[in-house]
Amino acid sequence: MFYSPLLLPINSFERQKASPFSYVRLFHAVPDAPPVDVYAGGNLIARNISYRNFTPYIPLRPGNYPIDVFPAGQTINPVLRTTLSIPVQSILTYAATGRVSGVSLLQIPDTPAPLPKGVVYLRFVHLSPNAPPVDVTTSDGSVLFRDMAYREIPEYIPVNAGNYTFNLSITGTGQRILYVPNIRLKPNRFYTIYAVGLAGAVPPLQVLIPLDGNSYIKFS
Repeated sequence: MFYSPLLLPINSFERQKASPFSYVRLFHAVPDAPPVDVYAGGNLIARNISYRNFTPYIPLRPGNYPIDVFPAGQTINPVLRTTLSIPVQSILTYAATGRVSGVSLLQIPDTPAPLPKGVVYLRFVHLSPNAPPVDVTTSDGSVLFRDMAYREIPEYIPVNAGNYTFNLSITGTGQRILYVPNIRLKPNRFYTIYAVGLAGAVPPLQVLIPLDGNSYIKFS
């Protein structure tokens, strides 16, 4: 992964404590878009991010940044031009969402918080542009998240660590549209379940469950 000379990779816990940076991760969640390059203030900060992929967390000084997103290898006709406002001491995931005809960035705060002791903090973010609102349940029928609409960002909830099977069902119908078996959630961590792809089309609906940066990035 490429870094601008003004952006420094995370090297140690002590550097994070003393750092004036916030931390930003980019996520390509547009199912029909090509790999992209991302420029901040005219500087290339991430190269060739393909659908379903995340960058590492990039240290970035707080402030406002003009952002241009181009098809990888190009510097004309951006698929997205916007401005990011990065708060002080923040941990953020920015997801490129929608379809290639109308891409937008969604700011998803990975809110710094004390690590949960012996449990998991979990949330669900719906980024499938054609899927209806969904409920997220476990194999025993427990409802973790109800009536989750596209681009809605809920609070984290505590759950026990362990192995899970998740079901995504259309809200109000019980109709399952995705079965996600054998997911292991380790204790003392923050996770987000991201639903991406297209319901009933290609690329298909699926989930990605990355470890969130508030699991390990700390500020003094």
